[in-house]
Amino acid sequence: MPIYEYKCSNCGHQFEKIQKFSDDPLKKCPNCDKNALNKLISSPSFRLKGSGWYETDFKTGNKKNILNKEKDTKDSTKSKKKNKDSGKVSNEN
Repeated sequence: MPIYEYKCSNCGHQFEKIQKFSDDPLKKCPNCDKNALNKLISSPSFRLKGSGWYETDFKTGNKKNILNKEKDTKDSTKSKKKNKDSGKVSNEN
């Protein structure tokens, strides 16, 4: 079951609630008892990594191995910065 975040527009109370997809959104604030709750949009707190997921097994062409490309870009940036600090500039791509 997903965890939903709510915030009261009346008192500012913010909290999380585990609910089923089929459950109606909460409306009444447990802090001030007013019907002023708003469901917040947030990102998930986990990432599906490893083999067996769409990103690694079913993507084709340039879309595949996105994680490796991000890591290579970060490593390249660190390498250029390190060489710049030592007075040398290098393009090792």
